[in-house]
Parts: sequence; C-alpha cells; structure tokens
Amino acid sequence: MSSSLSYLTLLFNDAAGSQSSLLDAIYGIGGSSTGSTNPVQALQSAELNQTQDVKVTAAQSTVQSAIAGFTKAVNSATSMTQLLANPAFMNVLLTANGMSDQIGYTALATKALTSDQSKSTSLVNQLADTRWLTLAKAYNFSSTGLSSFQTPAAIASMASLYTTNIWETSQDSVTPGLSNALAFKAQASTITSVDQILGNPTMRTVVTTALGIPAQIAFQALTAQETAISTRVDITKFKDPKFVETFVQQYLIANAAAASSSSSSTPDLTTLAVQGQGILV
Repeated sequence: MSSSLSYLTLLFNDAAGSQSSLLDAIYGIGGSSTGSTNPVQALQSAELNQTQDVKVTAAQSTVQSAIAGFTKAVNSATSMTQLLANPAFMNVLLTANGMSDQIGYTALATKALTSDQSKSTSLVNQLADTRWLTLAKAYNFSSTGLSSFQTPAAIASMASLYTTNIWETSQDSVTPGLSNALAFKAQASTITSVDQILGNPTMRTVVTTALGIPAQIAFQALTAQETAISTRVDITKFKDPKFVETFVQQYLIANAAAASSSSSSTPDLTTLAVQGQGILV
C-alpha cells in the first residue's frame, strides 16, 4: 500500500501542493494556464467542506420543494402501490439512492420493489441492474410497506440522503467524475461480488476506469467481464477504507488523464495514470 501511495504522490504531490506534480507538469492540471482542478485535491476539498456545503444545498428552493412533495406523498398514501406511483415520492427515493436515471420507470419500480426478494425467480432478482435489489432490501417494500416511510425519522433520513446526492452530483462541475468518486467511497464497503459491481453503473465506472479496463468490455460475455475485474483486484479489499481511498484516487487520476488526452494533442498519460493497478491488485 505504501508504494501505491508513493505512486499517487508522484502524480499529484501532497494535498498542500507545495511542489509541482507530474500531472501538473505535463497537463497543467491545477495550474492557472488551464483553469483545471487537481482531481485528487478536489476530492479532499469536497470531503472537507461537505457538511457545510450540504447545508447550503438543503436551503435551495428546488431541494426544499422536492422534499416537501415527498413528505406530502408519504403522509397521504394509503398503500405502497399508490406511493410508488407518486412522481414526487419516486423523484426523491430514486435520487437519494443514486438511481435518478431510473425516474419515470414507474411500472418497473413498482413490480421490482414489491416482488418477493426470497424467490430467485422474482423480478428484482432477475434484473441486471443490481441497484434495484439493493434498494428493495434497504426498505423492504414487500413486507413492511408504508411503515418504512411514514415516520418523522424515516422522512428526515430520506431528505438527508436526497440532499447529499444532489450535492454530490453538483461536484462534477468542479471536477468530472467527482460525484462517482464520492458515491463509490460511500458504497465500497457493501461490495460482496463482482456482479454487484457490474450491475451498478457508478461502481462499474469507477472500478473499470481505475483498473484501465476499456468500456468496450461491456460487449463481451458476462464471464469475460467478471474475469477482467476479478483478476485485477481483490474485492474483499474494498472493506478497507485506506485501500478504497487509494483506489478512488486512482480512478480520478485515470479519469483526468483520459479527459486530457481526448481534448488535446498533448502526449497521452492514460497508461501512466493506471500503472497503479499493478500495485493495488
């Protein structure tokens, strides 16, 4: 692990930025000439300021309106089916759980979230997108129903998750990929299988980018995709916060390098950026 951290220090130097890093020198990342932000330092800054920034986000009128609509929907619902059909509820529920891209799929949501998780043949267990199963398990829609939501504590918890997710998403305007990095750090300890990674867009993006696995792997057979990841990283290490920190930094490095190489004629640094994969695995 120490050699991996040394690799990151070489690329980005230390958080204080007292000296020019290798990426700074080659791409000007973090320098005034490009206006870009050093992605690793951006991650550190985001985490340092998260509490205050989330409070600011919570005060935004659009956020308050969404939470008010969610609260009204929850308190007025008489059945789980009715609640899942309410756009105001689904907007907050899915956004709060990193599934805003699924807003609008009401029929799918209702069938998946209310299906029997104990049956391997049920819809929620058949979907390739593992986020549906994670969501179903988190709130146990099929058994506890409305009682999972109709308490002040449950509403406050969902509001907090929603606000945090809105803030995370906004961080991409600072550094592309930063929202993925923040979300992955929060979810990494829950990873139990390679298929879980492949079925979760955020996890898939972070892991494949950090390991230098091309996006085209998605067109290969599932077994090939599983092997591409399992042979490069020991997923049990995602339980270790220090390993996750290093891994996420590696993702940001590779993401920044890929973005820079695709937008300029400067010599490509992607290979250098992902060299750490041999250290991590």
